[in-house]
Formats: sequence, structure tokens, C-alpha cells
Amino acid sequence: MKNGTCWLDDQGKLIQAHGGMIIKFGDLYYWYGENKDGPNCIINGETSRRVDVIGVSCYTSHDLHTWHYEGLALKATKDDPNFPLHFSRVLERPKVLFCEKTGKYVMWFHADSANYQAAQAGCAIADDPKGPFTFLHAKCPNGRDCRDMTFYFSPEDGKAYIIHSGDRNKTMYASQLNDEYTDFTGVCYPMMQDQTREAPALIYHNGLHYCVTSGCTGWDPNSALYSVTPHLSNGMKLIDNPCEGPNYRRTFEGQSTYIFEAEGQAYLMLDHWKRYDLMHSGYSILPITFNDEGIMTVHWRDEF
Repeated sequence: MKNGTCWLDDQGKLIQAHGGMIIKFGDLYYWYGENKDGPNCIINGETSRRVDVIGVSCYTSHDLHTWHYEGLALKATKDDPNFPLHFSRVLERPKVLFCEKTGKYVMWFHADSANYQAAQAGCAIADDPKGPFTFLHAKCPNGRDCRDMTFYFSPEDGKAYIIHSGDRNKTMYASQLNDEYTDFTGVCYPMMQDQTREAPALIYHNGLHYCVTSGCTGWDPNSALYSVTPHLSNGMKLIDNPCEGPNYRRTFEGQSTYIFEAEGQAYLMLDHWKRYDLMHSGYSILPITFNDEGIMTVHWRDEF
């Protein structure tokens, strides 16, 4: 699995799981992400930067290297153009957690109109991690806009949060979810005010929340920054670029999407977007280390 390139599943087909996540349920790793297995849309005779929504892919693996396509965990629809799952709209950055209280698998994702003005968070649930997931609703968290987002369980307080860009990307927010993970409680913490960040990816390490984000430069890579706080309610302080290696100032030509742990090692997932050929956007999975002072480093490796 060469980092920065397209990867293939066990059938030799392109893995279509962009803007996604890897998580372990039971004995299997699950990789969820945007299925972009279609051509970029042609609008007014020109290639656009979007693919009609297909749905959320689910892949499984025993070893993080050989991936099997399980199908669409959540499917787009072709009926009502105003429905949040309609193929003409936007479905990005899907994330899934297991809710112990309900025994359900809960998915949250960025749900938007084609012009990115709806700016909502969508929620769906399932009895099985492979799906099918049943759509519940899409809404603006606590009345705020939601664009790039992730779904995060905080060991600090045992609560789940949607971490999302708001105020038209100027502020990152932590919007707390209820115990069922299906709706917002009204508790909301601004994390990076007037910092204009997106693509959040979080990990809790040694009593601290670490959050990697990118700048808002459209599809062009930029310098990742990480921030740290002991309490989400305190906001977050931007620290530095955690990347180490070639093109580190451009996040190795990628963008953060999720942090997961496997066998005691933390990894940052990157998307390598090809804006006019999204189905061929590649991936990287890179190791993260923390030194004794708590400084985070993301190390480039040619292969995962």
C-alpha cells in the first residue's frame, strides 16, 4: 500500500472510501468513506469539482492491508431533490461510532446542498456496522452551520461530539451529542475562534485532546496544524505543523481526515484529492508519535 496513491480492494477494484475513517468493531477493522466511483459532473460544459452522491462505502479487513468491499452502508436516493440523501446534493466525511447505551451503530456526516449553503450534519443508525444505515435527520448543530466535521468520543467526560467547522469555516466547534449519539444537547464549545480551519481529526492522549486540521484553501494542499487542550470546554491552542518528511509544509500533498489506533499505534489518515478526477483520489496512513513533552509528530512513510 504505497502512500499518496490509489489503493485496491481484494477484488482489484479502487477503494472508494474518501473523507472517511477506520475503526475496529469486534475482530474486524471497518473503513467507511465517500464512494466517488463515478465521473466528475459536467456543468455548463466544464468538469466540476463534484461527483453525484453514490453513498457511504463500507470495507472490512483483518489486517488493515487486505480490504473487502461490503457494499454501501448508506445509499443515495433519486426521488426527492430536497432530501438530504439525494444524489444531486453533498454527502461528505462520514464517521461511525458504536453507542453502548442503545447497541446501535451511529453515523454522522456533512450533509449539504450542491451550492454548500445548507451546511448541515446528517445522522443515520444501524443494527450492524456493515449497514444498512437508516437516515434519521439532517440539521445545523445548535443552529450553527456545519461543513468539514468528524465524530469524536471524548474519554474526558464520556460524551460524544460533532467537531465541525462553523461560521463559514472561521471557527471550529465541539457540539455535544445526547447519550444516544443521535441529537445535540445544546452544549457547544468554540475551539479555534477566527482561525479558519477545516478537516478536523482528533485523538485523546495522556489526558490531552489533540486535533489536526488543515487551512481552508479549497482543494489545494496546505500546512497542517495541530492544537491541544486538556478540556474541550477550554477551547484549543494552535501549536505547530506536526508533519515531518518531504512536502511537510503541504501535508505531504494531502489533507487530514481521521486518526485511529491499532495495536497501540496511532495513525493519521490523509486524502490526496484530485479535484477534477475524484474517483482516483489517493490515500495515506501515517504513524503518529508523541514525545515526553507531548509534542505530536506525523512521520512520512512511503508505504503503509
